[in-house]
Amino acid sequence: MARRSHPTTEFEALHWTQGRRYVAGLDEVGRGAWAGPVVAAAVVLNPAAIPEGIRDSKQLTPLQRKRLAHQIEVAAYGIGLGVVEANIIDRTNILEATRRAMQQALAKLPLKPDALLVDALELPAVEIPQQAIVQGDVRSVSIAAASIVAKVYRDQLMERLDACYPVYGFARHKGYGTAYHQRQLDLWGPSPIHRLTFRGVGPRPLKRNR
Repeated sequence: MARRSHPTTEFEALHWTQGRRYVAGLDEVGRGAWAGPVVAAAVVLNPAAIPEGIRDSKQLTPLQRKRLAHQIEVAAYGIGLGVVEANIIDRTNILEATRRAMQQALAKLPLKPDALLVDALELPAVEIPQQAIVQGDVRSVSIAAASIVAKVYRDQLMERLDACYPVYGFARHKGYGTAYHQRQLDLWGPSPIHRLTFRGVGPRPLKRNR
């Protein structure tokens, strides 16, 4: 499937034309990180006030994401965020944790959606009409908006966690598996917010005094 240059309202419009006013896009950020939570966002856009320039968050610079996140927060009918921490990810698995984060995000919306557009996942526990869309963050503007909101929130969270665990450089890599992150893990071992079940992390002896 060819990647689009930008998402459209194609999927949303199918619901809007059938009288489903509140269509929520859902996406997650941090699924592949070695440390920190997985964060999901649910965004219900107002079709009359969709900010210009919404893209998959990975296609935007940090400044563009922050600007768009603010515009989405101002213009949307509602936004919800869900956060599932590393210890829960280790206790279950990342797929289940991602679903939990999405369910939390839905529960925190200020309104009940009429339909859901979800990036690549189905939510069996949620009794709302839903559609799992492969590459949803580059195809659906609502899912792309959710990816932006989730990314900005998680990045800010990892920057705050950097102050708590400064040796790992979370502000630099946001918990993902970079070469620098690997070197710091080799030196210091995992922190309380690392995902011990992820390959590349795992429990290891501390080497601070060598």
